[in-house]
Amino acid sequence: MADSLRDQLLKSGIVKQVREEKRQAAPQGGKPANKSGGVPRHGGNKPQGQRHPQQDKRSAEIDLAKAYAIRKQTEATERKQAEQAAAEQARIKREQKQKIQQLLQGQSLNKADGEQVRHFEYGGKIRRVHVDDAQLVALNVGELGVVQQAGRYFIVTRAIAEQVREIDPQQLALLVDPNDAGVGEDGVPDDLMW
Repeated sequence: MADSLRDQLLKSGIVKQVREEKRQAAPQGGKPANKSGGVPRHGGNKPQGQRHPQQDKRSAEIDLAKAYAIRKQTEATERKQAEQAAAEQARIKREQKQKIQQLLQGQSLNKADGEQVRHFEYGGKIRRVHVDDAQLVALNVGELGVVQQAGRYFIVTRAIAEQVREIDPQQLALLVDPNDAGVGEDGVPDDLMW
C-alpha cells in the first residue's frame, strides 16, 4: 500500500491519457507547441485546413449570428413592404369611395314612397330596394342600376352605374344587361319569377 493514488493512476495509464488530451485540445501557454517541443515557426506547423476547436465554435457562432441578423433584416424589410402595400391599397379604396360619393351627389333616384320591392343578389346575400312601378320595369330592362355606397343602395341611371363600374366594379350592386335573353316580356328577369 505504499503506492499513492497518483502512482496507481499513472501505472494504469489513465492520467497519461488525460494529459495528452489536454495537450492536444489547447496548450495553456498561449503559443502552440510544435512536435519537436521548440518554438514554433512563423506560420506554425499546423497542416492547412485544420482549425482549433474553439475557433470553429467562434466562427460558427459568428455565422449563426450573421444568419439571424440577415433573417431579421429581411423580415423587417418584408413587413415594411407589406405595410406600405396595405397603406397604398387603403389610399386607393378611399379615393374610389370619394369619387363614387361625388358621382352619386344628387343623382340618386330613390323614392321614399316606393311600393314595390326589387330583390337582387349582392355580396352573397339577397338584398332589396324599394321602387315604384316605373323604376321596377326600368331596373329589369337595364335602364337603371343599383349602386352600394356606405351600406345603402342607390338607384341611379345606367350612365352613372357604368361610371361607378369603371371606378370600382364591386360597388355596382345591380345592372341588368338589356341584351340578356333572360328577361321576360313583362320586363322581369326569368331568374326572379318565383
